[in-house]
Amino acid sequence: MSRPPSPATKAPRGKRGYRWVTLWTATIAAVPVADWFLPPNIHLAQLLVLPLALAAALADTRRTAVTALLALAALIAAGAERRTLTTENVLVQMLALVLLSTLLLIATRLRERHQRQLAVVSQVSEATQSVLLRPLPRRAGAVSLASTYVAVETGARIGGDLYALVRAPGATRLIIGDARGKGLGAISDIETVLGAFRFNAHRHSTLLGLAAALESDVSWDLGQSHRGNPDDWPGERFVTAAVLEIPDEQACARLISFGHLPPLLLHGRHVTPLEVSVPAPPLGLGALAASEYAPLTFRFAQGDRLVLYTDGVTEARDRTGSFYPLTERVAAWADQRPDALVRRIGADLSAYTGGPLADDMALIVLQHEGAHVRARVSEDRWDA
Repeated sequence: MSRPPSPATKAPRGKRGYRWVTLWTATIAAVPVADWFLPPNIHLAQLLVLPLALAAALADTRRTAVTALLALAALIAAGAERRTLTTENVLVQMLALVLLSTLLLIATRLRERHQRQLAVVSQVSEATQSVLLRPLPRRAGAVSLASTYVAVETGARIGGDLYALVRAPGATRLIIGDARGKGLGAISDIETVLGAFRFNAHRHSTLLGLAAALESDVSWDLGQSHRGNPDDWPGERFVTAAVLEIPDEQACARLISFGHLPPLLLHGRHVTPLEVSVPAPPLGLGALAASEYAPLTFRFAQGDRLVLYTDGVTEARDRTGSFYPLTERVAAWADQRPDALVRRIGADLSAYTGGPLADDMALIVLQHEGAHVRARVSEDRWDA
């Protein structure tokens, strides 16, 4: 497979590239031309260092070498014009220019090699992250959905937050979560939770069974991956999560919370935080029996929407230190479809903070389309 060069290793191309080449060439050519008109005691040879330094910083090795040869030719031409080519001053200038050109060529070559290595690492990282955090579909079972994810680490596509969706027989199951810590250091725990969820989501007929298996697998895996770091000690590695099940043929949904933030249910313009009466401990802090989980079953009918999020959204602050008012914002935009609502919240969050987020952020909006619904449930919420 051919390896495409990183943008950082490419020489300037197109109109921008021609402008740089023209500037370098004009600066080099200006030295012998100016020397023709200047008094004998004024010499501009020092200016030849400028285009050479620019070429070494912005161009590849070949263009830098060409620039160095042109600069040396300009210095020779200027010395020949003044009939000082064989003087000690000009010879020292030529020697200094050759040495500087050699050092810059070596530095440019090393920079290109380093950037190629970074390009390979970046490609592998992007491929790994894309496999780990797979894009959510636009439609799954009875719901349409949209999502966004922002990693706090510069250049990363995944950090300490997670989400995944699995189609189980007769239902759509979804998880959103937040690992302890943030950024790339939490990816190991993210992989553990996502792997356990994808493995178990279609193997258990009930949400209770899925929750018990998920906690058991995550606790075992986190215990096995102890590396002697204080942050890896028991009780120090955990993941808060919300696991959601949406049946295809019922106007309801079920939620189990592992200490995660309450999703927001939108019915018309009414916004209800879905507080689970007995939330489970965060994943990794100790398994419960399947019968000990207390899922919340609530009405989720055609046109209703759910907003699932991590604390990177609600703990974002403005310049005064105030937290982002997600519930109020969602209530004001409750008539928008999932994709529009996700874009609106993302843009508003960026404007609210006035800069980059301080924590990873995941946001999912679901809307019940009603295509698979045959049965109805009462308007009241109840615990199953």
